[in-house]
Amino acid sequence: MINRFKLVVETVKRTGLKRIAIVEDDPSIRENYASALKKQGYEVLTYANRPEAEAAFAQRLPDLAVVDIGLQDEIDGGFALCQQLRSLSKTLPIIFFTARDNDYDTICGLRMGADDYLTKDISLPHLMARIAALFRRTELLNQPQVATDLIESGDLQMDANRMTVSWQGTPIELTVTEFWMLHAIAKFAGHVKSRQQLMDESKMVVDDTTITSHIKRIRKKFMQVDGEFDRIETVYGMGYRWKSD
Repeated sequence: MINRFKLVVETVKRTGLKRIAIVEDDPSIRENYASALKKQGYEVLTYANRPEAEAAFAQRLPDLAVVDIGLQDEIDGGFALCQQLRSLSKTLPIIFFTARDNDYDTICGLRMGADDYLTKDISLPHLMARIAALFRRTELLNQPQVATDLIESGDLQMDANRMTVSWQGTPIELTVTEFWMLHAIAKFAGHVKSRQQLMDESKMVVDDTTITSHIKRIRKKFMQVDGEFDRIETVYGMGYRWKSD
């Protein structure tokens, strides 16, 4: 699997220098990962705390942000930074990269709009694969539109080229990961998609807990528009499907 994602990294490198921001208060960790990312062909910006990062992001957003949760004297500074980033961009890829591996923090991070939640015991190749996969999905925005980019199923409309979603004519704001997970289900309405199939078709490498959290968040966003929304069905022991009309 890692070899497959090395090809994705090479594709990203050929299509332009991507700017990655690392927000991490431990100087050795910050510099180690910055060095590794630079060797992969990325431009890397580093910040030790939330105020520094927020000031920089107000001037120019990176192409992807890798954020620790605890930042210096702020135990949840990364959460606050994620919220600020989401207010500036609905689609900017955000990865939490932290030593905190409990379910509560994972769910909180994803609910705040992060695309991924990784713990610091993850291998460097695995981290690079996750970053490359996020970039691959955002690059699809720049590809020419074709008929298969459009999905219409009842009140649902999706445009894969512009990464837009609407339900009953009302726009639904989804993160990059949420969009492609929904796309993987909706384009095969009525068919059950396993968690592995969702990862393969949306080019993700995540665990079951992360997928479940994303599905819950997607449902919640639709229900804010339509309180009777019930199109995303959990098929226990198998996966998820979009219920057709």
